[in-house]
Amino acid sequence: MWSTARTIAAGDLVIVWLTRDLVQPLYVAPGKDFNSKYGSYRHADLVGLPYGSKVRARGGRGFIHVLRPTPELWTLALPHRTQILYLADIAFITSWLDIRSGSRVIEAGTGSGSFTHSTARTIGPTGHLWSYEFHEARFAKARDEFARHGIADRVTLTHRNVCKEGFTVEDTVDAVFLDLPAPWDAVEHAKKALRKDRVTRICCFSPCMEQVLRTVSALNEAGFTDITMYETLIRPQDVSVVPKLKPISEVSARLKEAERRREEKRQRQIREAQRRKRKRAEEEGEGEGAIQKEESEGVEVKKVKTDGEGGEKGDVVEENDGQAVEGKDAALDVRPAQDATASTSAVVPSKTEPQPDAEEAGQEEETIVVSKTFPEVRGHTSYLTFACLLPAALVTRASEPPPSKGTGDVEMAVVAE
Repeated sequence: MWSTARTIAAGDLVIVWLTRDLVQPLYVAPGKDFNSKYGSYRHADLVGLPYGSKVRARGGRGFIHVLRPTPELWTLALPHRTQILYLADIAFITSWLDIRSGSRVIEAGTGSGSFTHSTARTIGPTGHLWSYEFHEARFAKARDEFARHGIADRVTLTHRNVCKEGFTVEDTVDAVFLDLPAPWDAVEHAKKALRKDRVTRICCFSPCMEQVLRTVSALNEAGFTDITMYETLIRPQDVSVVPKLKPISEVSARLKEAERRREEKRQRQIREAQRRKRKRAEEEGEGEGAIQKEESEGVEVKKVKTDGEGGEKGDVVEENDGQAVEGKDAALDVRPAQDATASTSAVVPSKTEPQPDAEEAGQEEETIVVSKTFPEVRGHTSYLTFACLLPAALVTRASEPPPSKGTGDVEMAVVAE
C-alpha cells in the first residue's frame, strides 16, 4: 500500500498536515504549487525529503508537515463521496468481526473507501476483500483510487446491487460488513456467502433505530445468533502538565509574607517622601537665611529651625506647609533613606513561613498530569448490529432429536484403574 520508500518521490501521495483538525491529500507533481493560508510550497521542493519533514513556506511565515499515508490519516484526509466510517467504528468492527491477516471479507457499500483501506491493510497480501458498490460514478472513482494506492491486488471491486442480485461468491468469506440503506434485504445473500465450516460473523451499519429493528428481525429469521447492537462514541481528552497543588497552610503563609512585604514597601515610601519634604524645606531655608521675627507688642517669637539646631521642650517648629507642631514628639527622622531602611528590624523566618521555591533552590518542581474533555466532539454516526452464524454441522446436530433408548438397553460404565 502506497510508497514504502524513506523519501518522497514524484507522483507519491503525501498527507499534508496543516493543523490537528485540517489535513489534505497531495499527489506530488513537480512544476505545481500547493497554496494554503499557511503559505505557498513548490511540489519540486518536496521531492527527496524524508516523510514526516517540516517544510517552511517560501515567504518564511508558515510551515506544514508532509506525512506518509496510513489508513488512519487517509480517513481524515480523503475526499468525501459519501458519509464515511471513522477510526472508532472501524477499529471496533475489525475487532468484533475477527478480521486478521489472511481473512476473507465482503464489504457491501464501498462509498468513499475509508473502511476498504483499513481492511486491506489488516488482511494483508494473503487475505482478500470483495467490495460492492451500486453507484456507477462512485464505483469508477474507487476503482481508480484503489489502483493508484496499490491495493487492487487484494481488493476485488464490483459494480452491483447486492440487495437484488446477491454476491459473486458463496461459502467463501469469514465476515460480511453491510453499509447499505436496507441491509435486511442483503442478509440472506450474506448467509450464502459466509463459510459453513466455522463460526462466521456479520455487521450491519445503520444510522437509524428503525433500520436496526428490521435488520434484527431479518437476522433472526435467517438463523443468526448472538445478535447485539452497539454505538461507538469517542471522547477525546486534552492532557496537560501543571505544577502540583500547594497545601493550604503554605498558600496562607505565602499570602501573609506577601502582605508583610507590601507593608514594608509602603513604610519605606512614606519615609522617603518625608525625607524629600525635609530636604526641600532645608533648601528653601538656606536661600532665605535664618530670620527671626519679633513683634513690638511682645507677641511670642516663632523660630525657624535650621540644620544643626535642636529644639527644646515647648519649642514651636514651623514646617514648610504652614502647620505648627509642638515638642520633641514632632521631630521627624532626618536620617538618609539607606540608613532608615537599614534600621528596619530583621525578620526571623518562622516554621510556618514558606520555603524557597523549587526553582530557586535548583530543584525540579513537582508536577501532575490533568485532563479535560474537549467541549466539542463528534457525536452519533451509526448503530452497529453484530451477529454470528454457526457452522452447518452444529446447526444440524442441534436440530436432530436425541436418540431414544430401548427398553432393554442397559448403560454400562467402565472405570479405568
